[in-house]
Amino acid sequence: MPTKIEKDSVTGHMTTGHEWDGLKELNQPLPKWWVYIMYTTVAVSLVWIVLYPSIPGLTGYYHGMLGYSQRTKVDQDVAAVVKQRSAYMDRIKDLSYADIRKDPQLTAIAQTAGRIAFANNCQPCHGAGGGGNLGYPTLAAGSWLWGGTLDDIQQSVTFGIRSGHPDARQSQMPKFSGEGMLKSAEIEQVADWVMALRGAKIGDPASGQKIYAENCAACHGDKGEGKRDIGAPRLSGQVHLNGDSRDAVVAQIVNPRMGSMPNWNTRLDAATIKSVALYVHGLGGGE
Repeated sequence: MPTKIEKDSVTGHMTTGHEWDGLKELNQPLPKWWVYIMYTTVAVSLVWIVLYPSIPGLTGYYHGMLGYSQRTKVDQDVAAVVKQRSAYMDRIKDLSYADIRKDPQLTAIAQTAGRIAFANNCQPCHGAGGGGNLGYPTLAAGSWLWGGTLDDIQQSVTFGIRSGHPDARQSQMPKFSGEGMLKSAEIEQVADWVMALRGAKIGDPASGQKIYAENCAACHGDKGEGKRDIGAPRLSGQVHLNGDSRDAVVAQIVNPRMGSMPNWNTRLDAATIKSVALYVHGLGGGE
């Protein structure tokens, strides 16, 4: 409650006239060092407001006497990084894979650039570390539809698979359930044989062997080894694009799933594509 302003008998300072439960509030000035710091801070803030962008307006903002822009600074930093990086990327573009690998520093730069480009562009389909997803090839397993050499990988990344580019890789599996090609029972028998090629004993595979030889072996090989020149998958392996079950085999024979991959040469430059090829090749499945 307010009381009269008087001098405190203990400290010798004047009071403010406020008292709570016998405790009187002293009217003690702030320390001079604190006051000086506050004034200095205010002064520096005013100078900062004048020099740098600060005050918003209806149609824009005050740009400051120095004309500083954080966006311009970022653009300059990015341009500097690009300039530094371009010298290495130009070498990657011009050198052969063998020459790149002779230079440990250049190889490390290419691997890093490839890893970043893969994460930004390829990982949503092929999975982290090339682990693959249903319908999208596993790149780290060594099971290649079109070959796993560096040149093979570069070709696939550059022009894509069934992408519409004239140089894209092309393959086509007929729909065996249509146009009287195979009856339902024959499809079931072929599926049993395909499962037998994988080591599974299901149904009566022997009855499907002849049907397979007459309809499938031309592309997939007599023993299901596949043919890379036409992109025919290996059926006898343990890595399967559209599933491992017998039902998945039947579904693929009845109504084959034909995936596609874009041609990345419209989005990635030649050096980045080579870097991606090096990264993918190094995932563990490269040849």
